Amino acid sequence: MNTRTASSRLGYPPRRTWTPIALLLATVLALASSTIAAQGQQVWVLELDGAISPASSDYITRNLAAAEVAGVAVFVIRMDTPGGLDSSMRDIIRAILDADVPVATWVAPGGARAASAGTYILYASHIAAMAPATNVGAATPVAIGGGGLPTPSGSEDAADENGEAPSGGTASERKAINDAVAYIRGLAELRGRNADWAEAAVRDAESLSASEALEKNVIDVVAKDIEALIAGMDGRVITLERRTVTLDLTDAQVTHIEPDWRNEFLALITNPNIAYILLMIGIYGLILEFYNPGLGIPGVTGIICLLLAFYALQMLPVSYVGVALLLIGIGLMITEAFAPSFGVFGVGGAIAFVIGSILLMDTDLPAFQISLPIIAAFAAGSVGIFIFSVGAALRARRSNVVSGREGMIGARAVAVEDFDGDGRVRVHGEIWHAHCDAPVTRGESLHVTALDGLVVRVQPDTGTESAPG
Repeated sequence: MNTRTASSRLGYPPRRTWTPIALLLATVLALASSTIAAQGQQVWVLELDGAISPASSDYITRNLAAAEVAGVAVFVIRMDTPGGLDSSMRDIIRAILDADVPVATWVAPGGARAASAGTYILYASHIAAMAPATNVGAATPVAIGGGGLPTPSGSEDAADENGEAPSGGTASERKAINDAVAYIRGLAELRGRNADWAEAAVRDAESLSASEALEKNVIDVVAKDIEALIAGMDGRVITLERRTVTLDLTDAQVTHIEPDWRNEFLALITNPNIAYILLMIGIYGLILEFYNPGLGIPGVTGIICLLLAFYALQMLPVSYVGVALLLIGIGLMITEAFAPSFGVFGVGGAIAFVIGSILLMDTDLPAFQISLPIIAAFAAGSVGIFIFSVGAALRARRSNVVSGREGMIGARAVAVEDFDGDGRVRVHGEIWHAHCDAPVTRGESLHVTALDGLVVRVQPDTGTESAPG
């Protein structure tokens, strides 16, 4: 019995049939390996343009997590920012430090900057790069709540001779400086970059150009375009949180990440001006619904706008004093509308409204301030409603009484039957029992002289023709 026959009898396929199966398996493995290689050579580029906000933080952290799942080679943040919120910056840095994929922050294009919070993100990244004609630095933290940070001895935020926090300013301001210095020095030591200049960027608000930053070991690469950046990153050994990788970016494929609807929506509603407008629309929508119940549309619109405004404001640096003054101002103006005090509540409410709107954002960052024209527009609208309410109250006070007991005296009445003494008359469309000292004929025009319980006293209108009943 030869082997070939035995194999056939045992149920195994003949040897010649293994050849196409082996070729098929080899093809599948080759395709799989090429797919893995292609995935490993992917470079994702995400743009961070403008102030660092909760929307920016959400955008970067979500896409960075997706990059880890996709197994990309490098996640590039192309940055141009004047700074932003400390909480959002720290969320981004935490995501970078914990990432299982190398992160490169690239300040580009020419003319871009990585100021304030952008400097911290640049230092936290595994690879720091800048395009020519860009700058980095000015990382002194902006004081929350206004007032600025200490400026001793005529130099802005200067360190003393021992390198300690400046002696000027309050204790909380010095704590803010020291905290920022310790934070950025820790990032610099982690990435092996210039920690002394990082501290100077915080204490003295120093800035560097791209070439100077490369010379002082602040960045790793100067690259004018994405191709130069990839070439500068190729072959670098990157130490991640859980492993060490060597970048092989030969024939790397670049994918530009576009913002999705979630990011655009968050960026829209977390704009302080939009959040303020949503808050005001929500408040006035509910007021209109309570003033004229049953419409439904103002109430539903108001609830939706208020929920969106509260969601946005809880992510922004909001001053609770500003919120309280804003609500008190609106409450006083509403009180003026429903219980006129001839200006006391209205004027006080308008003043509280304007001050509360100005103080609503608890930060000095220009990107997170509410526009004064928007505040003026809503204040003018609120004051206009208040003036209209006061004017209506004054007109009502000067006009003749047209209802109640006083409104009956002098009113015109028409006899609905002939009577002498007691009978019935029509007044204001209603049938009343009446008493008249003179005989009355049906349809005769009368006027009310007094009201005695449910009986009106009437007198004939002299010189007036009778009207048909």
